[in-house]
Amino acid sequence: MIDHETAMPTADRTPTADIVAHVRDAATRWDHGNGPEVFPAERLAELSRTGALRAFASLLDEPATRDLLVVLRRIGGADLSLGRIYEGHVNAVQLVEAYGTDEQRSVLHDDLAASRSFGVWNTEPPPGMTLAPCEGGFRLTGAKSFATGAGHLDRALITARWPDGTKQMVLVDIAGQTDRVDDSAWQVRGMRGTVSGLFDFDGMIVPPEALIGQPGDYEREPRFSAGAWRFTAVQLGAIEALVRHWRDHLVATGKGGDPIQRVRFGAAVAATRSAGQWVARAATLAEAARPEAIGCVMMTRGIVEDAGLSVMEGAARAIGTASFVAGSRVDRITRDLGLYLRQPVPDQARDRAAAAWLEADRWGDDPWW
Repeated sequence: MIDHETAMPTADRTPTADIVAHVRDAATRWDHGNGPEVFPAERLAELSRTGALRAFASLLDEPATRDLLVVLRRIGGADLSLGRIYEGHVNAVQLVEAYGTDEQRSVLHDDLAASRSFGVWNTEPPPGMTLAPCEGGFRLTGAKSFATGAGHLDRALITARWPDGTKQMVLVDIAGQTDRVDDSAWQVRGMRGTVSGLFDFDGMIVPPEALIGQPGDYEREPRFSAGAWRFTAVQLGAIEALVRHWRDHLVATGKGGDPIQRVRFGAAVAATRSAGQWVARAATLAEAARPEAIGCVMMTRGIVEDAGLSVMEGAARAIGTASFVAGSRVDRITRDLGLYLRQPVPDQARDRAAAAWLEADRWGDDPWW
């Protein structure tokens, strides 16, 4: 794990360096207590005041990528639900920046200046979301499930299919439309604060300017697959926080002198720092839109998952019953991380990563490192 949070000379400060400093301070305070089990509106508002909702649009240069990585890690370490919400916001903003028209980008910037929050919703229950021309624009039919922040966000970038089956991005104003939300099925042990319920778009009519990009742009590579680096950074932050709380327990209880405890803890540090190296490289390649970013990010997903699972198990063995006490930071992180690691098609991601290494010599002239 590369620590990108060391102080920088004034001349080398990036435009987002102050945001990093503010988020670091806020996250340190949040980490003293668990986040809410409901949507973390106050914490999201504080993020907005730091400027974090307006930053990190479009493709990022290397200093800005480094800063976004730190922000995602810090937020993830303090509140995984907030990290998931913020990561989705960044994803939505970047997609509109990348595929929207000049006019749509101008409206986006106005929305961000007004502290409006965004999300990306792609998952849907059968028969799926459709889009068809109608008087006044286009009519949406269907719903989105696992809609993070449903009933709390201001804008949702969703996908819907045209009659010919192609997939279109649509930016929808959802502010205040709580009557369309059903979060009754979001009965989970972890990540409760994301409020990832169902949002019913049935019958909603959107104007022509709500259509973002061309059909197929949402899944256009390398952005579609490589963008997963952001959620690995959020997960990494939680894993790092868990290692820190584990260390604090060993020091406070005097168990750090036990060689068995030290071996277990040392393995956790190695796994976490190794995962950090992968996340940092994946971020750089992804934000530079390098084709090889896909294989690197897919490999990173598996490495972060393995690190998370091993650290959760190691912490539970070292701390014992206290790690399961409701309200403890270790219990909260473990519950949230256990769910957040269940990202879609993990085995397929590992397979794609292995295939990338088989198809190209990554050891000789290695563009990943």
